[in-house]
Amino acid sequence: MTVVQAYRYLGSSDLGPAGLALQTSGGPAENPRFFTGFLTTPQAAATGLLAVAEVARTRYFQPARRASLDPVVTADAGRLRFESFSGCCGVHARLDVLPAGLDGAIVTQGTTNVDINEPLRRSLSRVAGLDPLHLSVGPADLTVSTMDATVVERKVPLPQRWLRGFAEVQTLSAAFEQRASVPVDFLRRLPTGILWAIPAGRGLRLTSRPMPGAICVPGGTRLAALRGLLRFATTLNVYGPPVSATSGPVPSTWELTTPTLRLSLTLSPEPNRGFSGEGANLTALTALTALTALATGDPARPGATGQVGYDVSERAYFQRVLPYDATRADRDNPRLAGARALLAAGAVTVDPDGTAATVHSGDETYRVRIPAYSCSCPWYARHRGGRGPCKHALAVRMERHP
Repeated sequence: MTVVQAYRYLGSSDLGPAGLALQTSGGPAENPRFFTGFLTTPQAAATGLLAVAEVARTRYFQPARRASLDPVVTADAGRLRFESFSGCCGVHARLDVLPAGLDGAIVTQGTTNVDINEPLRRSLSRVAGLDPLHLSVGPADLTVSTMDATVVERKVPLPQRWLRGFAEVQTLSAAFEQRASVPVDFLRRLPTGILWAIPAGRGLRLTSRPMPGAICVPGGTRLAALRGLLRFATTLNVYGPPVSATSGPVPSTWELTTPTLRLSLTLSPEPNRGFSGEGANLTALTALTALTALATGDPARPGATGQVGYDVSERAYFQRVLPYDATRADRDNPRLAGARALLAAGAVTVDPDGTAATVHSGDETYRVRIPAYSCSCPWYARHRGGRGPCKHALAVRMERHP
């Protein structure tokens, strides 16, 4: 499903004496410049940008015709961040150009969606050696100057799935811990299927079963976009949630680092699962927990509308400025709407001892155990909490914490 938004462009993309002017949309002011300057490691940065673009036009589950979608670029806290989702929404890519990678200043915070189409990909692929790479980022254009550049602008609405995907990725990754920091050799031969990686010596050892400290490798071939940066990278850092011997597949983040760049891919728990349907953000919406430093009013809603990301390397949130209505969070989460309807109907009764609750839903009655919030409904029986809480558990949470 695609959400149609109003995008205003100041003009057409053009290649002139000053470089490539690629028109974009978005941003907090009429025509500021978020950043203008050179990238200090141009060849590595160009390779990282190509990786983000490659993810955006790839479907890893049920591959189909490639479609170029607009990566999102954010200027924030002395760095540039380029992000995209795969066509199946099961892979989130992000390239962080760190302060040491910028020969220029971040003037103001801002976010915009940019088109990296085939002519620009060809131009970036030709950046080599000491070739300069100059960027000027603003809400109305991204100017990229290389030794050889040409581009045709494309105006593509940001898919609704990306908005939900941003919300889910930040909620899931906030629970990650760094599980390994190893040489990059692991990525030279990517495993197929869903496996687990265990730190062993200076590398990772694959196994078919989970255990404490292991990292899920949910379809290792989905890490292929990292390979281009291997010749520049110094370290592979891997992040994931705590697991036990009985854990099912879980998401994980795989990050290549250089002194000036970080390129990361976050994989959904299974190749057939897109982040937009994971439901992890539902608990944040009902509990109103994190993100208070970035929010005004309801502290969960910036994250729920994709306007907040999480940096697993720095263990910190960052803000995106996206052209979306924050009230969309309720409309994008039908289970949340269902929970509100149950509350409005008086369908939730918490036991006097607070260890369980009864929920009347239509002609059925379900029991929700507290504090695990497990439910006797078919949704919970099928997913065991792996796709977020059911509407009955959400309703009980909201009844106990209004």
